Amino acid sequence: MNEIIRAMAERRSIRRFKPDMPPADMVSQIIEAGLYAANGKGKQAAITVAVTNRELRNRISADNCRIGGWQAGFDPFYGAPVILIVLAEKDWPNRVYDGSLVMGNMLLAAHALGLGGIWIHRAKEEFELPEYRRLLREWGVPGEWEGIGHCAVGYIDGKTPEAAPRKDGRVYYVE
Repeated sequence: MNEIIRAMAERRSIRRFKPDMPPADMVSQIIEAGLYAANGKGKQAAITVAVTNRELRNRISADNCRIGGWQAGFDPFYGAPVILIVLAEKDWPNRVYDGSLVMGNMLLAAHALGLGGIWIHRAKEEFELPEYRRLLREWGVPGEWEGIGHCAVGYIDGKTPEAAPRKDGRVYYVE
């Protein structure tokens, strides 16, 4: 099997991470993989904000937990030390599609590098809040953005989960 297709078949969503921070060069490779995602009209309208600061990561986790409706103290990022936030230009009609492809590339890249990853939602809701729009300005990110997702990344704590059986009846051939 081709190594890229194998990575697609073997990648799993990880829900338990070690606290150890992956090396910066690995994080950069994951981000770069996202930069090469297919995108509508070659516009490259999605950006990534890499959060490795523990205090900020924990703040985002607490807000994500609140938005998700969980009890305080639950970590929706499952302990992952790196949060790669994908946002896309708010007025770009393909923003969700383009940002989703960035997320997919980054999840596959993390797996290919021996790290775990998981897509966590609620970035849209976070970046609709005034304090998150203000954070973007503080980080030097101009413009209007819609949150697409969080790619939580880190070393897997435990075994990689087995794949669920693939459902039948999901492919139709028209010849």
